[in-house]
Amino acid sequence: MNDQAQTQTPARGEVRCCIVGGGPAGMMLGYLLARAGVPVMVLEKHGDFLRDFRGDTIHPSTLELMHELGLLEDFLKLPHQEARQLAGQVGDTLINIADFSYLPTHCKFIALMPQWDFLNFLAERGRRLPAFALRTEAEATALIREGGRVAGVRAQTPQGPLEIHCDLVVAADGRHSAMRKDAGLEVMELGAPIDVLWMRLRRRADDPEQTLGRFDVGRIMVMINRGDYWQCAFVIRKGGYQEIRERGLDAFREEIAGLMPYLRERLHELRDWDDVKLLTVTVDRLRRWQMPGLLCIGDCAHAMSPIGGVGINLAIQDAVAAANLLAKPLLDGAPSYDLLRGLQERREWPTRMTQAVQILVQNKVISRVLASQGRPAPPWPLRLLGRWPLLQRLPARLVGLGIRPEHVQSPAAG
Repeated sequence: MNDQAQTQTPARGEVRCCIVGGGPAGMMLGYLLARAGVPVMVLEKHGDFLRDFRGDTIHPSTLELMHELGLLEDFLKLPHQEARQLAGQVGDTLINIADFSYLPTHCKFIALMPQWDFLNFLAERGRRLPAFALRTEAEATALIREGGRVAGVRAQTPQGPLEIHCDLVVAADGRHSAMRKDAGLEVMELGAPIDVLWMRLRRRADDPEQTLGRFDVGRIMVMINRGDYWQCAFVIRKGGYQEIRERGLDAFREEIAGLMPYLRERLHELRDWDDVKLLTVTVDRLRRWQMPGLLCIGDCAHAMSPIGGVGINLAIQDAVAAANLLAKPLLDGAPSYDLLRGLQERREWPTRMTQAVQILVQNKVISRVLASQGRPAPPWPLRLLGRWPLLQRLPARLVGLGIRPEHVQSPAAG
């Protein structure tokens, strides 16, 4: 009886800020706030970061932030590959799309690195700070409300229920956020006509070096060089996964071989459909990113298309902007609603612009290729990029830096 009562009594914790979700946005914000001396706890529902993060791209803007924090040298000691250009093959025509060598950053490349290495790096550096706490296997289930505002989070852990009371809850728990659902925040669906099938295939020494997108008759595939393997994204029309499965795995392997013939003898590595992961693409945005005591950032505030791999970019930029805006006020107590609204006002415009570009590419390029019956020709914007290499700096800036890149302005505690 006493044991049962003890199990049902939630453990309590008190911090200034509780961050729900240990992804890129949550871990970066947790590190920055703790660096400023703000007592912060990050709740991560899984026991570790060893999951399939698909794109696993660290953009030049994020690498520049690591430089500003004095972490870049150690970070780049982790195993990674460097993509200094992005290319696409439309039919038989190979076109360089983006050239990162002219970016005004210390690292003029995208670092291709398992995202769990990035998150583990931030967690390890965070644990060196006295104000930082990371609680794994802690699944946030509900918001705590007091006096008309959010005042904390309820979570389930292997040890039993947990309550974290704080001045601010930051929801960074992704596009399926339990926190934004509990808050009742309105989601605007912007539409995505595609889904993506992800898989890994062995890479050989005589394979091409480049990270490459291939566009052909009704098919699109992107291959990301991860050293000893290719991380492959096979783009399909929305809702078309079941039809592909019904045609069978051999037919799917043949479709891949038709796009990338040199992969043919490796396709037996796709042993069954468990080796092919479906990413259901969603593009959406919250109408309001906040309520008193609650702020949403990253995919929780705006789910991005995988086009350009910029979702992680925007999520981390949100985290930096939030730390710049909130670190000092959090040291004094609960930030005002107007201050939380200021974060949305700063970050909504670059989010809208980026989503608009993604939707344009989805609707005008990708959907048309998937619907085509004949060998596609490069659309005129790609032909211009191939003819005038100077223009490749524009997509490089959009992908590598994003719109309105943020810089670390939050203080470091003495």
